[in-house]
Amino acid sequence: MPTPALAALPIRRLTLRDLTACADLSEDRGWPREEHKWGFLLTAGKGYGIDDPDGGLVAACTVTEYGSPERPELGAVGMVLVAERHARQGVGRRLMRHVISIMGAIPLTLHATSNGRPLYEELGFKVTGRAEMLRGPFMPGGAELAVATRPATAEDLTTLLRLDLEVFGADRTHIITRLPAFADHVRVAEEDGRIIGYAAAWPNMHTHVVGPLIARDTETAKALIASLAAHTDRPLRTDIDVRHEELLAWAKERGLASVAFNAVMTYGVAELPGDWSRRFAPLAVAAG
Repeated sequence: MPTPALAALPIRRLTLRDLTACADLSEDRGWPREEHKWGFLLTAGKGYGIDDPDGGLVAACTVTEYGSPERPELGAVGMVLVAERHARQGVGRRLMRHVISIMGAIPLTLHATSNGRPLYEELGFKVTGRAEMLRGPFMPGGAELAVATRPATAEDLTTLLRLDLEVFGADRTHIITRLPAFADHVRVAEEDGRIIGYAAAWPNMHTHVVGPLIARDTETAKALIASLAAHTDRPLRTDIDVRHEELLAWAKERGLASVAFNAVMTYGVAELPGDWSRRFAPLAVAAG
């Protein structure tokens, strides 16, 4: 349990005014500052934190809700961080219990590192899958990809929302409609004038993160990644569901190296909704 002094500190909602403090907390734990991602998560979702009387934050996390605003169907927990000086004192457990309490009966999901997994299992989360993080400069080549891609336009929005709901399994209109401002590139894959997939590449420090990645099949996913890579000179990063073995092998052949594995965990539901066979990568592991 937290020490008496830490246990007395209130948990509050975070806002964009806390962006610098959140980035400082990331840096304190050896993570990149990731202001762009923090800003997105604090506006598209909710942040919770504990203020340090000496300045900055003791701890923070985000929750991104999916479904209707009145009746969320799923919450994704991310960016769970405790300042190094307050680590191993039960603060993370207290913050997570707060999130579980306020979310009530709404199922939760998160991506856990090997360090965080024991805490989440203690709280009742179950491992339901794995994602492999890949990163590196993309090298074009290999067999020509026949799937046509193009930049997404405003006219595509209704179709993208319908496709995303079908594949993700919960409404994330508030995420998809923010993609044009958040991402540097959003592209769609087409066949006979019909959209069969889409993907975005958004800036995170010195990389472009590919996500979300929704595609009819592996060939479509490959074409979307290749088309995004062709429009950036930054290394790519993406987190691919390990069940997509063919896509993982292809990405590694194209220069992306395996960095880490995360356990996909759920609370209050046996498995994630939607169609995993067409859901290749999340927007970000912090957003589910």
